[in-house]
Amino acid sequence: MTGIRRAASFLLIAVFLVAALPAGPAAATPLSEKRQELEEIGTRLGEVYRESAIAVEKYNTANAQLADVKAAIRENERLLGIAEYNLDLANAQLEARAISLYKERGVGFVDVLFATSSFDELVTQLELMERLGNSDVDTVKSIAAYRRDIKDRRLKLEADKDEAARLVAERKAKKDEVLALQVRLEGMQDKLEREIARLRAAARAAAARAAAEAAARAALTSSATSYVPPDPGGSGNASVVEIAKRYLGVPYVYGGADPSGFDCSGLTMYCYAQVGVSLPHGATLQQKMSTPVPLHALTPGDLVFFGSAAYSYHVGIYVGGGTMIHAPHTGDVVSYGSISGAWIGGRF
Repeated sequence: MTGIRRAASFLLIAVFLVAALPAGPAAATPLSEKRQELEEIGTRLGEVYRESAIAVEKYNTANAQLADVKAAIRENERLLGIAEYNLDLANAQLEARAISLYKERGVGFVDVLFATSSFDELVTQLELMERLGNSDVDTVKSIAAYRRDIKDRRLKLEADKDEAARLVAERKAKKDEVLALQVRLEGMQDKLEREIARLRAAARAAAARAAAEAAARAALTSSATSYVPPDPGGSGNASVVEIAKRYLGVPYVYGGADPSGFDCSGLTMYCYAQVGVSLPHGATLQQKMSTPVPLHALTPGDLVFFGSAAYSYHVGIYVGGGTMIHAPHTGDVVSYGSISGAWIGGRF
């Protein structure tokens, strides 16, 4: 089996082993901590769903009670209107009978009539009750009592309405509080799920890169001969070093190719574009486009490749003195690094 085939086999096995690893390691990691936090929020959210359902039901019940009280008040007002009408009618009839009685007899009644301040007071006088038919007076008294009862019930209903309105406001506040908590927890849950997905993707990408690097190293060490290109001469593009220095500290972003974030080949592509050299996004592609340079002949601005002739998994910009500027990996920033382990340089 050739070195390349062995490397490919090793890569497949490594990726398979990474995929077969359990979802969470025993030791605490950012991913396991996020998953634990998500589980806790999920448990709390389940409780809040129940609380919100109860709060909404209580709010609806309180609203229904308030509606019932308001309906009772409307009915009470209707009945009071009828009672007042009947009382006015009975009073008018009784007054007409009293006047008729006064015209017939006229003795003693005028004194009683002018001694009272209203007709209601008049009909309570014992002398008049003796002069009028008992059934007429009883009717008036019965209607008056009915009206008082309705008015008393109205007072109670108004108190019930105030209590029902207070209960509705209280239940609404509780409902709004629980629903707001539910929205907050759902937002936290969504954020954590996205963060976990990002961490898993980063872990898979890191594992794939590690497997690729290991495969490249295996291919390199298994090669029967080592490739040493001739010195191509020339000075390359030293100005690229000064350009690269501007981006020291920019965070590593997988697939990044601008100052908001770089990966390794994105950094070299962006810097070389500023001196008029268009490079593809990929270390292997950049290596194949470049003029090979032996490591002992590197000049500032040359690219430095890590891997093998089959696959370059990393690239940096040579600064001099065995160092380079590169975008190392997720969680790091553009910085200086050693070229130790590089297999070849490239010049444009």
